[in-house]
Amino acid sequence: MIIASNFKTNHTRSSTKDFVGAVNEYLKSNRSSEVYVFPTATSLDNFDLQDNLHLGAQNAYPTISGSFTGEIGTSQLDEFNIKTILIGHSERRHVLNESNESIVSKYKYYMELGYKIIYCIGEPLEVKNQGLEKTLEYVYSQLDGIDTTYDNLILAYEPVWAIGTGVTATNDDIINIHNAIKKDIDRPLLYGGSVKLSNVVEICSLENVDGALIGTASWNKDDFIQIIELTKDIK
Repeated sequence: MIIASNFKTNHTRSSTKDFVGAVNEYLKSNRSSEVYVFPTATSLDNFDLQDNLHLGAQNAYPTISGSFTGEIGTSQLDEFNIKTILIGHSERRHVLNESNESIVSKYKYYMELGYKIIYCIGEPLEVKNQGLEKTLEYVYSQLDGIDTTYDNLILAYEPVWAIGTGVTATNDDIINIHNAIKKDIDRPLLYGGSVKLSNVVEICSLENVDGALIGTASWNKDDFIQIIELTKDIK
């Protein structure tokens, strides 16, 4: 089971250190899950981590360094031995207007460097309301230009209408999308979209759900540890 926490624009360097330390301590004796934490760029640091706990970047520019104001590149990531990155999150696409061309460019760059990539796909409500066929068409358009055979790829299906809204896709919604994607792409597939303590076991137990990418419900260290505990034995 893969459990990932996306801090978004939350936590400080100090609280991130406390969070990561607590999760790392828990994982010393609970090693069945693969766990990812994506802090803010200002909170990246060097930690002595268990081998099943991975620290990643929420975003980075496809460059070593250069004149890209407000961005970070691999020279900054290398300082903290970061080899994991989140690409294509819906907030990058729909709030910050990141184009699919830019997202594909990032994907190809970090794939060439061998990074573990969690690549996000998902549809807005107006597409979802057009039915499964249109939803799949939209989701697959987000994979144009992406090498889905890449060994270090993890996909995350995040319906945009269910992120941060408190609305979770129905089990049928999740199963229909995950089954369709897994027929074509043999990579781990996470679900994200208002995943929380009360529904994470049910969601992670669904067919072709290999774990969860979690926002708000993962920001409290005790809750996140409990989520890992609850899902660690799900196959």
